Parts: sequence; structure tokens; C-alpha cells
Amino acid sequence: MAETKREIERKYEAGDETELPDLTRVRGVCEVLDRGVAELDAVYYDTPGLRLAADSLTLRRRTGGEDAGWHLKFPVATGIRDEIRAPLSDTLPRSLAGLLRSRVHDEPVVPVVRLRSARDVRHLVDGDGTLLAELSVDTVHAERLGEGGGATASWKEIEVELADGADPALLDTVEKRLRKAGIRPSSSPSKLARAVAETTPKEAAPARPEQAAEDDDTAGARVLAYVREQIDAIVAFDPAVRRDLPDSVHKMRVATRRLRSAFKTYRKVLDRKVTDPVGEELKWLAGELGVARDQEVLLARLRGRLDELPPTLLLGPVHARLRIWDVSRGVDARRTALAALDSDRYLMLLKTLDALLADPPLRKDARKAPAPVLARAVLKDYDRLAARVERALALPAGHDRDLAMHQARKAAKRARYAADAATPTLGKPAKRFARRMKALQSVLGDHQDSVVAREALRTLAIQAHAAGETAFTWGLLHGREEAAGAAGERAFPDAWKRASAPKPRAALAR
Repeated sequence: MAETKREIERKYEAGDETELPDLTRVRGVCEVLDRGVAELDAVYYDTPGLRLAADSLTLRRRTGGEDAGWHLKFPVATGIRDEIRAPLSDTLPRSLAGLLRSRVHDEPVVPVVRLRSARDVRHLVDGDGTLLAELSVDTVHAERLGEGGGATASWKEIEVELADGADPALLDTVEKRLRKAGIRPSSSPSKLARAVAETTPKEAAPARPEQAAEDDDTAGARVLAYVREQIDAIVAFDPAVRRDLPDSVHKMRVATRRLRSAFKTYRKVLDRKVTDPVGEELKWLAGELGVARDQEVLLARLRGRLDELPPTLLLGPVHARLRIWDVSRGVDARRTALAALDSDRYLMLLKTLDALLADPPLRKDARKAPAPVLARAVLKDYDRLAARVERALALPAGHDRDLAMHQARKAAKRARYAADAATPTLGKPAKRFARRMKALQSVLGDHQDSVVAREALRTLAIQAHAAGETAFTWGLLHGREEAAGAAGERAFPDAWKRASAPKPRAALAR
């Protein structure tokens, strides 16, 4: 079973003559305890092309010390990483292998570097003996492994790691003392990064990947930069979804939708004969992820509705009924999302996206100046939205109008995504346009949420009745959702007026 630890640390250069200052002069530190020297032996794994290192991920199998086992580290922010640990074993545990899939695909991870370290450990404690931070002076010997291996490097470094629950400001005060003693922060973010740099011959250093048209100030360059950003997001949020981190499903799903929208919006830049099949696969992935995300949103709405009611109107075990309903749907939703991420179909999609970036299907407009091309594409999406809005406004209240408003909401989202992609090129007019589209999308989204909530409330009422419970509260909430839907319909015309004024065509064409 894997466990996760948030690692907050800083690294510093050290030499043979480096002397540590008196750290009891650091505010809050009352004593520095010598914990002796630990001998650590770690083998770091990566693909032959160092895909993990390129994304600042580290995977190692360590023996020695108190935390022997497999460690996979994901960067969170500068100096902060999530370390996911699994027990020591001869082969990579499945719990960690899945977290690597979006980066390595089906490439094997192989030993690339061995680090043997003599770690001289000191504990910084307060007056009660509570651990505040661990400082270690590491004497490191690195050896390159695998094909072309054999090169070695050695160095010393100081590492200060914050204890669980300690104030991060302590690291700043410790650093001030170290700097006064002439000790400077390390130029390498990790031991692995330094080992790779110092054991790779200059002539063997990997060349910078081709960026296709991204180095030119063209429409193709701007669109591809946005496409790359969304693909990177899909790859990055994959392990977060597997770890069930908050909002990860939503963020990964948004990236798939943004990418699919970009393929449609900028079809004069990227050839649809190539991108349409990819878009269908992105639609499939968003749908599989959407089961979990839609359940999250719906549950939050229903809980909020229950919280709005006075206790006298909560008749029957409504909270327990809602939990039962959520568990039965939520487990299936998570299974659906994980099954998609573990599928061969998803793996093929990731490979296809890599291939698309390596050899983008650029059309004639890709070579043109970016502003006119991107502005025309955004305005075309706006015209599409306007047609859907007019159709929805012309329909009487009812099922058909609900569907038409839902279609208008999706068109507003696509227009917003188009403007977001164009904002680096078109500047403030595109940013203002995206903001107005988001406001319209919000009104239409609230209406759609009320439609979906009514269906769920009807199901809950049926389940309650079948179990011999009163369905009064569920019926009451159904009525409130009907009222919310009606309010959304009344707000729709004014929301559209605000979204369509000033005229986007004039603003974006400047």
C-alpha cells in the first residue's frame, strides 16, 4: 500500500571545509541533536530518454535509513514535493507504475543512476523536544547506469527538511543563518538532476525537441502553444486523478474539452482530417471522466439545497438517503474514470497527441500573421453561439427549450475557450470577450444544473418511497429546482444582451 508525504525542503552547496553555524540561534530552535550517520543506497529509474526527469519527477528504490522502499516524487512548487512511498520490493509496485503511465506510456523504466550517500543527520527541536526540521550533510557518490554508463561524480550538500506540522517560515530563518555562514542554495533542484548533469557527456546531451512552428510568430505557433499547454495538463492531471486529489477530475476534463474545442475552432490552422478523430477520442475521455465530475457537482448542489431547509422540513432520513445514493453512484463513477486511464484506448490517445505535436498537421492559415486568423476563428464561434441563443429564445418553456439552452451553454463555453486561446495574441479585447462568455455560460449552466438536479431528486423520491420513507423533502426540493430553472430562463435574455454588447466583431477586429 502506497502512502504520501508532503516534503518541504531546501538544498545547499557544501564543500569539505564547510562548517555549519550555530543553529540554536535560529528563533524557536532550542537544541540541535546529533542523530548519527546513515548509509543510503538508492537506484533511480527512468525511461532511456529520461522522460521523468524532463518533468522533474524522480523514481527511486532506496535501501538503508528509516524510509527504505520505493519513492516517487511529484513537484508541487519550488522546494515542495509529494513523495509517494511503497514497500521495498524487487520490482516496481503497481501502485506507482500507474502514476507514471501518462509520462512513460508503455516504455520500460530502467536503472539510470545509483546514488550512495553518507547522511550525517541532525534534528532541530524546540524547548519541548518537538522536531522542527531535519538537517543532513550528505556526502554523495553518483554512478551512471545502463548503456553508456560508468561515469561517476561526487559532491557534498546540505539538506534541510521541514518536519510535519512545523511552520514553513522556519526554513527562511535557517537559510539566513546558513547564508551568513557563506552557505549558498544548491544550483540543482535534486540529487538526481545533478547526477544526470555531471555524468552525461556534453556530446551526448539530448538535443532540444523540435517545436514545429512554435518558434515563429505565426497563427500556427500561437495555436500549437495552446494545444501543447492542454496536452501537458492532461498528462499532469492523470496521476492526480488516480490519487483522487481534489478537483483533479474537473481540471483534467477541462483540459480535454479545451483541446477538443481548439481543434474545432482553429480548423483553418490545424487540418481537421487529422484532428477530428483525435477530438472524438478526447470526447470519449471527457465522457468517462465526466461521470465522476458530474456526480461531484450534483452532490454538492443537493447537499446545499438540504442545508437551506429548516430542520422542520427535513422529514425522514434524508441525509442518510443522500449518502446511500452518492456512494452507489460515486464508486461506479471512480471505477469508470480509472478504467479509462488504464485502458489501451487512452494510451493510444496519449501517443497520438505526442505524434501530433511532433508533426503538426498545419494548414495554409498557419503561416499567416496570428491576429487576423485567431480573431476570425473566435468570431465564427460567436456567430455559432448567437444562432443557438436565438433558437433557444424562440422556443416555449419546456423540454425542447431546456435542450436548446444546454446547446447554447456548450457554444458559449466553446467561444470562451476560443477567446482564452487567442488572448495572448489579441490582448484585452479577447480577455473581455472571454469574461462575457463565461458570465453567459454561468447563467446557462445554473439552468442546466437545475434540470439535472430535478432528475436526481425524482430518483431519490422513488427510492425513499420504495423504502417506506416519506418523499416530502425530495418533492419540496424538486419544486425549488423548478423555480430555479424558471429563474434561469427569465435571466437568459438579459444575460445574452450583456454578453453580446459591445459588439464582439468590432472589438476583436481592432
